[in-house]
Amino acid sequence: MREEDVEGLRIATFGTGPRLVIAVHGITASLMAWAAVARRLPEEWSLVAMDLRGRGHSRDLPGPYGLPRHADDVLRVAEHVGAGPDTVLAGHSMGAYVAVLAGARRPFGKVVLVDGGLPFPPLPPGTDVDAVMEATLGPAVARLSQTFATADDYVAFFKAHPAFAGQWTPEAEEYVRYDLVGEPGELRSRAVGAAVREDGRWLRLNGDAVGAALAAVQAPTTLLRAPRGLLNQDVGMLPDALAAEWTARVPGLREELVPDCNHYTILFDDRCASLVAARLTEQADRLA
Repeated sequence: MREEDVEGLRIATFGTGPRLVIAVHGITASLMAWAAVARRLPEEWSLVAMDLRGRGHSRDLPGPYGLPRHADDVLRVAEHVGAGPDTVLAGHSMGAYVAVLAGARRPFGKVVLVDGGLPFPPLPPGTDVDAVMEATLGPAVARLSQTFATADDYVAFFKAHPAFAGQWTPEAEEYVRYDLVGEPGELRSRAVGAAVREDGRWLRLNGDAVGAALAAVQAPTTLLRAPRGLLNQDVGMLPDALAAEWTARVPGLREELVPDCNHYTILFDDRCASLVAARLTEQADRLA
């Protein structure tokens, strides 16, 4: 993994191959969310991931936040790394929505959405958007206001998360340890609460903009869905009916349910990460 800064935005390149994937992480995550997938790519491929502003080592980049701002950053990274029209663009969770917005604005060889990217149904009038987001994300948001005495305590917090319980991997631990900032006794997540809240509000209130962007993406688009949710519940973040609605509405979108995973393990479990890596590269081969 080779790291560099692009005007304050931390990026990391996994691999040395000439073919390129640009990957975008989720709402409270970091570029290390993609490490397991990157390490399973064929040797002719490289994967470039970034810490979105307000996360990871890009936490000090200022707002405003919001998904269009992140899409701007993704396109800036694409230009920096010399991404061509055959480059694959991928995103997980909120990063999939960012990928949709970016993919509608410039040519890519393929867009891969990992358990995200489909507009959510509108919220009823008067709904507290922050409350919905906190209920949906659960421990992922709760940790932003917590401090931890040691890195091991932070790892233990994640190991107890319903999505990771009994499904811990070395890459998951690497991802968690990367997320820490501060001094022992006062360690905390690198994710900035204000960034997470602003992005969550944008995502839940701008479904029409996401839908229009999804329809405008010219590249073949693949959606990989997890059958279980953020808290390992039986219904995934993108239910069957929602996926069926949008694959019917967008001719270039195809979807695949990845068996036996949840919203997180789809990127960390060995079998699932290998499948994601295969889907990132196989369609691009057919397009080349």
